[in-house]
Amino acid sequence: MFPYVHGSIDSDGSLHGGVVEYPVLTGVLIWLGALPVHTDAGFLLVSALLLTPFGLAVTWWLGRLSRWRALLWAIGPPLVFYAFHNWDLAVVACAVGAIHLVHRPGSTAPLRRRATWAGVLLGVGFAVKIYPAIFVLPLALYVLTSGPGRDWRGALRVAGAAAGTAVLVNLPFALAGFEGWWASFEFQSRRQVDLSTNSIWFWGFREWTGEQWFQDAMGLVSPALMLVAFAVACWVGWLRCARTGWFPWLQVSAAMLCAFLLLHKVHSPQYALWLLPFFALVRVRWGWIAAYLVADAAMYAGVFRWLYLISSGEPSGIYDGFTAQALMIGVWGRAALLVGLFAAFLSARSVVDPPERAPSPVPR
Repeated sequence: MFPYVHGSIDSDGSLHGGVVEYPVLTGVLIWLGALPVHTDAGFLLVSALLLTPFGLAVTWWLGRLSRWRALLWAIGPPLVFYAFHNWDLAVVACAVGAIHLVHRPGSTAPLRRRATWAGVLLGVGFAVKIYPAIFVLPLALYVLTSGPGRDWRGALRVAGAAAGTAVLVNLPFALAGFEGWWASFEFQSRRQVDLSTNSIWFWGFREWTGEQWFQDAMGLVSPALMLVAFAVACWVGWLRCARTGWFPWLQVSAAMLCAFLLLHKVHSPQYALWLLPFFALVRVRWGWIAAYLVADAAMYAGVFRWLYLISSGEPSGIYDGFTAQALMIGVWGRAALLVGLFAAFLSARSVVDPPERAPSPVPR
């Protein structure tokens, strides 16, 4: 059954037919991994084979951009933990590939052209797992401020390329089976804050998660706070542009991703793969990187042990000892670090920052 063409969502949020909770290109990856096999082990093997080229591509691109700092990705614990966990290598490749297109060493193509193709890749990333779309605005602002004047046409081309690509990728699925295609988006909009979401909203307000008013509020509060944080990151980047003469789009993108991870209703453990490339690309202090990797390791050990104890019917003592301690270190340590990293990324230099130049006036 081809994904999304046949399928639907029930009133209780259950998905049926060829629908999965992810955007269309991840659904296609899952479908391809399942085609030649009939067992769970076979599916894992084929999925790993499909995803490995994406991981290798990310390593190659980061190596070209950041040299030895790419080892933070290539031998980082999150890659060991989550490489084949949930098809995230494909979307990371879209994000890093777009960055490489913009800053490819030795490229003589005009920035506007390189950034437009990067916008295309970010649009593809939206159709894999959404988050690369948040990098479109910082990239457009980078193009806008890249010359002595204001390149409005180049900035609009970046935004149009990303939006147009996202539409073109999704359109065939919407036309072939609108109900099945829309079901994945509806599933995410209805998603409840619960243990499976693993966000600060669940761990901080567990006693309220059974209340419908709380779930309704989270549908508004979470995206509103993310938009505010995105605006703050872009504003700080704009102020920095007034001082340096160029918009720090990688730093702003990294900060926006921190806000997304912290404030979204869902924070699955493997999302650490999304952030890891920015440790190679943006020169934050090593203490931030080490602390985040430790908190993520505690999360990995704690949350999967917690889920195992619940699924095996052994919840007694779950709040005592190693499991609860590791989980709380992971949840709240990671949350605090994302707040700190939001500021640290915005004040750092990246591995591709150009020399500072006399800035053209920035409207105030």
